[in-house]
Amino acid sequence: MTTPSDPQAASPALPAAPEARGDCANCGTPLLGEHCYACGQPVKGLVRHFSSLVGDVLDSVFEWDSRTPRTLWPLLARPGYLALEYFAGRRIRYVSPFRLFFFLAILTFFVGRLVISFGSENPVRLGGDSGIETARNIAEVEQARDEALAGLAAERAELAPKIEAAEGHAAPANVGTITGLRTADAALQAAETAIRAQADERIAAFRRSEETGGPPPVPRPHRLNFGGDTPWDPEKNPIRIGWLPQFANDWLNRQVARTEKNVQRLQEDPDLFKDSLLGAVPSTLFVLLPLFALMLKVAYLFKRRLYMEHLIVALHSHAFLCLSLLLVFLTMALERWLAPQGGALKIVFDLVEAALWCWMPLYLLLMQKRVYGQGWTMTLIKYAVIGFCYSMLLSFGAAFTTIASLVWM
Repeated sequence: MTTPSDPQAASPALPAAPEARGDCANCGTPLLGEHCYACGQPVKGLVRHFSSLVGDVLDSVFEWDSRTPRTLWPLLARPGYLALEYFAGRRIRYVSPFRLFFFLAILTFFVGRLVISFGSENPVRLGGDSGIETARNIAEVEQARDEALAGLAAERAELAPKIEAAEGHAAPANVGTITGLRTADAALQAAETAIRAQADERIAAFRRSEETGGPPPVPRPHRLNFGGDTPWDPEKNPIRIGWLPQFANDWLNRQVARTEKNVQRLQEDPDLFKDSLLGAVPSTLFVLLPLFALMLKVAYLFKRRLYMEHLIVALHSHAFLCLSLLLVFLTMALERWLAPQGGALKIVFDLVEAALWCWMPLYLLLMQKRVYGQGWTMTLIKYAVIGFCYSMLLSFGAAFTTIASLVWM
């Protein structure tokens, strides 16, 4: 017959109490961890090695630690994986969606400002040719017009073989290069139209002055016109919107004045506009991203998912786009550095860029299919509708960003 064992001997051993790590400098309570359990003050202050401070900033702001490589690869190569992992509750092993998108958006368009340059192949010509405005008679206007048009024709003649060569290259064409060349050609055509219109208007002003016997028209390079025959002027022809209060109209005219001054700066350095535009893109994406999540909510209304779930999908999809653009920008930089004269290495870089551009829409389609789990027919229909609607929103956002960049650069 067995005797009952001692209750104290049968009870499990309690874990050892953590050793005290000194006293809190603020309240004197013995410390048992990285923070004081009484007042909450952290043990680590700012008076320590700078390298440890940098590590804390990267970890607290961007979660830049072992989770980063664990997050970036599936973000780029596994559509929908991170969103599904987040919904399954496995969140701590990856960078949070908002921090991921925030960091990549800032980094991507910062690198874009360094890599992209208008240069001689992307002229920015706004407001026509200033030589026409400073001409003192009709003959000088016609001379300035003909010289400006001849210069534009020569530039278009130089662009034509480059466009033909880029489009007819044996390797997959560099999408960024073709887009830049086509944009430059369209800008030159628009500049030709603007110069002709400006010259005709200036000649008409001289003729009216001769008929009335009045003084010659006052030159105003880089003037702005909002649809009427008379250019904008802060005193003689300001913007006046009847339903707006006076202070709002005054504010609008101040912004127009800033734009007119910035136009002249653009003629001297077109990259100013590019830098301002790319710097404003992250803010535009932050505004449009909740709207994209709302589109997903409407498209999958009967899935009974919370709006925040759609927002997580939107954050991961936009983070992927930013990461892909970042890789495109880095590939462009490497191409300029390692293959400035062309050759086999340039073909490799062109292939990488083409693959990245093709992967973006395919990735988003696969992500939508895997996250929401509908059949291919419904997924393709919803993908096309959401893509069209969001493209329209992006167009409006890009237009607003362009105008804002021109005013506030």
